[in-house]
Amino acid sequence: MKSVFASWIAACSLCVACGGSVSNASSEAEKFDYNVEQFADLQILRYRVPGFESLSLQQKELVYYLTEAALQGRDILFDQNGKYNLRIRKMLEAVYTGYQGDRASAQFKALEVYLKRVWFSNGIYHHYGCEKFVPGFTPEYLREVLSGIDPAALPLAAGQQVEQLCEELFPVLFDPTVMPKRVNQADGDDLVLTSACNYYEGVTQAEAEAYYNALKDPNDPTPISYGLNSRLVKENGQVKEKVWKVGGLYGEALSKIVFWLQKAESVAETSEQKAVIEKLISFYQTGDLKAFDEYAILWVKDLNSRIDFVNGFTESYGDPLGMKASWESLVNFKDLDATHRTELISANAQWFEDHSPVDKQFKKAEVKGVTAKVITAAILAGDLYPATAIGINLPNSNWIRSAHGSKSVTIGNITDAYNKAAHGNGFSEEFVAGPEELRLIDTYGDLTGNLHTDLHECLGHGSGQLLPGVDPDALKAYGSTIEEARADLFGLYYVADPKLVELGLTPNDEAYKAEYYTYLMNGLMTQLVRIEPGNQVEEAHMRNRQLIARWVYEHGAADKVVEMVQRDGKSYVVVNDYARLRTLFGQLLAEVQRIKSTGDLAAARDLVETYAVKVDPTLHAEVLARYKKLNLAPYKGFVNPRYEAVTDAQGKITDVKVSYDEGYAEQMLRYSRDYGTLPYVNE
Repeated sequence: MKSVFASWIAACSLCVACGGSVSNASSEAEKFDYNVEQFADLQILRYRVPGFESLSLQQKELVYYLTEAALQGRDILFDQNGKYNLRIRKMLEAVYTGYQGDRASAQFKALEVYLKRVWFSNGIYHHYGCEKFVPGFTPEYLREVLSGIDPAALPLAAGQQVEQLCEELFPVLFDPTVMPKRVNQADGDDLVLTSACNYYEGVTQAEAEAYYNALKDPNDPTPISYGLNSRLVKENGQVKEKVWKVGGLYGEALSKIVFWLQKAESVAETSEQKAVIEKLISFYQTGDLKAFDEYAILWVKDLNSRIDFVNGFTESYGDPLGMKASWESLVNFKDLDATHRTELISANAQWFEDHSPVDKQFKKAEVKGVTAKVITAAILAGDLYPATAIGINLPNSNWIRSAHGSKSVTIGNITDAYNKAAHGNGFSEEFVAGPEELRLIDTYGDLTGNLHTDLHECLGHGSGQLLPGVDPDALKAYGSTIEEARADLFGLYYVADPKLVELGLTPNDEAYKAEYYTYLMNGLMTQLVRIEPGNQVEEAHMRNRQLIARWVYEHGAADKVVEMVQRDGKSYVVVNDYARLRTLFGQLLAEVQRIKSTGDLAAARDLVETYAVKVDPTLHAEVLARYKKLNLAPYKGFVNPRYEAVTDAQGKITDVKVSYDEGYAEQMLRYSRDYGTLPYVNE
C-alpha cells in the first residue's frame, strides 16, 4: 500500500503556506525568474536544475532518455483521474487554439482559466480537494464555440457529431450532481461508487474489497501489492482486473515508455542501474506484480548511481480504497554537497528507532537499508506534475522495506524554488502571533523545515513494524492519513531532540520551536485556505496535519500548552509550553503506531473522524478573508525545464542543453501534442 512508505508532502507548512526565509543564493540564482503566472487558486513557478551542466555526457544522455520516458506517461494519469478527462482536455484545447472569435470576452477568459486548471490537476477535479471544478462559462457558450471549431480537431467518436459530443460531455462538465468528486472519503458512503476516479467500473466497494480479500494469503511473508496496476471491472456479472501493461490497458503509453527506458538502459551508469531498468521494462511488458517487487528491491540496492528515477504506478492516494496506484515519474541526480544532512540522519536510524516513545513490540529490532540523500529534480511527470512533493520515501511494500530497506530523498531545488518565490509575500506578518515567533521562523525556519522533511521521509515511514499477521491494508480508507500522521509525528518528536544538536544538525535547543510553531499554525488555521467554504477536510496530508494539531491542542488545553487567542478581531496560534508540546507529540505517536501495528481500524476511524475532518466555519471564514487580502495562491506547481539533445551528422548525441523559457500554456500544449499517447475515446 503506497501510503505505508511513500510520502508525498504536497505542501510543507513552511515552504508553501508560510513561504519561509530565503537562504543565500548565487548571483545566477538571484537573477532567475521563479514566477510564471497566477490564476484561480494556483501559482505557477519555475525551478532551476543546478549542476546539470557539470554532469558527464553519459549522465546527461541518461537524464534525457529518462525524461522522455517520464513525459510519455502523461495521458495515463489524466485517464486514471476520470474516464472523460482526455476527451474534455482535447475538446478544450481545440477551442483554445482554434477559436477565432472574441478571445477577450469574459466567457472565453473563464474557459481559458478552466483549461489551465484542468492541465494543472490532470483532469476536471481539484488536485488537492478532489471536488469537480465549476466552469465560469455557460453550456450555451461552449456549444456555440464548438460549432465553429474544425470537427477534425475534436475528440469525436466514430460517426459522432459535435452536438452528440456535447450531449455526452456537458453533464460531466456542468452538472454538479454527476461524478462530483474524484475521491470520496466520507465515512459511511460506498467509496467506490461515489468516487469518479477511473480505477473501478461497475463494481461496489464491497465487491472490490471481497475480490482482493479472496486473493490474499495471510500467511504469505512477501505479498504482492494486490490491485496496484489494474482497473477492476464487472463484465457479464464477473468481477475481474484489466491490467495496465504493454498490450493491455494503457499499452500505447507504456510501449513508448519502454522504448525510452531501453535507450536509458544502454547508457546506464552501473550494472546495478542497468538491472533496475531491465526489470522495470519486464514489469511494464508483463504486468506481473512479482516483477514489480523484484524491480523495487533492485532499485533500493542501487546506491552507487548518481542519476536516479521513479517511473511507474506508485502512489495510491487517488484510490478511495488506497490500493491502486497513479502513474508518476521523477528524474533526478544526487546533490553531493547537500546530502551530508540526510546521511547523518540515516546513519543514526537505529538510535532513533530505539529511543522512539512507542511500545517496544511495535519497534524494529534491526533497521535495515535506510539510505537518504538530497536530490536535484531534473523533470517532474505524472502525479508529480505540475504540483509536486518536496520529499519521497520508497518503496511502499512493508515486507520489502523490512527486509531490504528504502530510499528517502529531499528534493532540494524544489524546496529552494518554493522559498525564493514566496520571499516577502506578507503571509507570516499576517498570521504569525508575534515578533518572537517571527524571529524563530526567520532564523531557523528553513533549517528545521528541511529537517522535519528529512526525518519524516528518511526515518518516519521506515520506522515501526506491523505485528505478525496484520494486513497492510487493514486500515482501509484511513490508512493514508494514519501513515502520514505517523511519519509527521516521528519527525516532530525528533526535530526537538538534543541528539540533533549533538549531531550538528541544529545549532541549539530552541531552533526546533520554529517548526513546532509553523506546524501548529498550519494544522489549526492556515491550511484552511485550501478548502472551499462549507467543505470538510478530505486530502490525506491535510487530514494528517489537522489531526495532529487538533489532538495536541485539545489534550494540552488544561495546561494551555497551545492556545488560540484573539487580537483586534483576528485569531492567532500561541504556543506556551514547547517542552510539553513535544511530550504530547510523543504520546500521539505511540498511539498512532499502535493503531498501525495492530491494524486497529475502529481506533483509526475514531481518531480521523474526531480530529481530522471537521472544519470550524467561523474560523474558516476568517482565515479565507485574511488570506484573500494578500492576493496569494494557496497552491503552487511548476513548469518543467526543457531538454534538447544536440547531435552530430550521424545522429549521435554530443550534448544535452537545458532551457527555462517555456511558458505554462506553451508547455501544456506541447505536451499534449508530443506526448498524447492514449486514444481519446474510452476503451
